[in-house]
Amino acid sequence: MENQNLFKWKHYQPDIILLTVRWYLRYNLSFRDLVEMMEERGLSIAHTTIMRWVHQYGPELDKRVRRHLKQTNDSWRVDETYIKVKGQWMYLYRAVDSEGNMIDFYLSESRNKQAAKRFFKKALAFSYVSKPRVITVDKNPAYPVAIQELKEEKQMPEGIQLRQVRYLNNIVEQDHRFIKKHVRSMLGLKSFRTATYILSGIEAMHMMKKKQIHQGVKSAQNQKEFIHQWFGLAS
Repeated sequence: MENQNLFKWKHYQPDIILLTVRWYLRYNLSFRDLVEMMEERGLSIAHTTIMRWVHQYGPELDKRVRRHLKQTNDSWRVDETYIKVKGQWMYLYRAVDSEGNMIDFYLSESRNKQAAKRFFKKALAFSYVSKPRVITVDKNPAYPVAIQELKEEKQMPEGIQLRQVRYLNNIVEQDHRFIKKHVRSMLGLKSFRTATYILSGIEAMHMMKKKQIHQGVKSAQNQKEFIHQWFGLAS
């Protein structure tokens, strides 16, 4: 019933909707690129319609992908990068484990202790995320304070090791490149809310590309089959 209601009253078939959403979140395509690609299939779809689909189904894809993720390890690499939203630079907190598996992300208007705490709390809420034994961060002074407060609140292990060594964070800095390249082709995100929706979908597709789901994604066809299955479209 949950999956049926997701596509209720839509004028297009669910597989067409998921195709455009999946392509937009996986490849460096604009909404107008997708309009032209759908025209080749004999479908006339407005770019604003595809945009609404991405905003609606991107977060749903993220929610479904996270149910199937492998357990991360307990060595976190945390860093923040910059994303422009409505002409303003905002901070995108991201964390991977020592093997490069995505842990979580968090978009924030500020770069301070409160933002760092919200990010850590969000990440720790997922069952696939292992509580950290060690967290590697840059020289941002907000991290030690945020982690200490979380220890005092019993939300992080007391014996956790904090390393502020920039070169050890190369793995997460390299991982930022995929997100930044993808967002750059979008010519700017229009609001904080829609930025969060789109980023959640991009990160979900990125986790699939990195083969973080239990079933293992071996090809683009596999990827499509898994997504269809999660949305109740499997044959």
